[in-house]
Amino acid sequence: MVAIATPMAAGNAPRTALDFAALARLVEFHIAAGTDALVAVGTTGESATLDDHEHIEVIRQVVELVRGRVPVIAGTGANATHEAITLTRAAAEAGADACLLVTPYYNKPTQEGLYRHYMAVADAVAVPQILYNVPGRTACDLLPTTVGRLAPHPNIIGIKDATAEVDRVGTLREKTSADFLLLSGDDLSSLDFLIAGGDGVISVTANVAPRSMSEICRFAREGDIERARNLDATLEGLHRHLFIESNPIPTKWALHRLGLIEAGIRLPLTWLTSELAPTVEAAMRQAGVLEV
Repeated sequence: MVAIATPMAAGNAPRTALDFAALARLVEFHIAAGTDALVAVGTTGESATLDDHEHIEVIRQVVELVRGRVPVIAGTGANATHEAITLTRAAAEAGADACLLVTPYYNKPTQEGLYRHYMAVADAVAVPQILYNVPGRTACDLLPTTVGRLAPHPNIIGIKDATAEVDRVGTLREKTSADFLLLSGDDLSSLDFLIAGGDGVISVTANVAPRSMSEICRFAREGDIERARNLDATLEGLHRHLFIESNPIPTKWALHRLGLIEAGIRLPLTWLTSELAPTVEAAMRQAGVLEV
């Protein structure tokens, strides 16, 4: 699954215009490449710089562009529970198949606060919901014990874990059911996550190399670990260097280099520096998405 970028018109302003024509190109790019689902308006989709109207409009546009060919998962997390409920309800009304809710950021809730937050959203909106744990961005760690308390809720169907702690897979599986989705949110460790028993990955790298990420997941599911590792090795540069500056800065530069989007990003994010561009380009060539 891809955490899809939100294309914008060329520029770097507080209110750079959204580019829905480019969004349509990205959707077709991913469906042609075998991406299994699109995650709209997550971190890579610059959710933090979109207002609520834009946020829901991007989700609505992705749903319309996909036309039921793959599931659409909407990022609807917030650090205020009432806001997360409002966004999740609006995303469901816009046609999203499921929602992805990051842990509340900045205010650093307790485990009990996280439990009550997620239960409140799940009780309020009848749409499948995926928990999202990314302590490196939120300063808040959703512990496996708390996940285990949340997992029985019928509207909570899985977790995206971006801790890069592969040993959590076994712990999470012990505390949840066999059909509770365990999804990696860290590209560099995602293959090991799958081998350890994970079900999939919500990927940043898939923005740039969707076919290879799709094939790695397929090889892992089929037990062809050698082929999966060989292919994953070609993506190591992307796994690392798409985070050489804050996501989605390098990802948007790479998509622009591929001719898929304009050079647009909203402040406070800035365009990739010229000093770092050759590093990302080299990773793209290693991955086979640009000619050597």
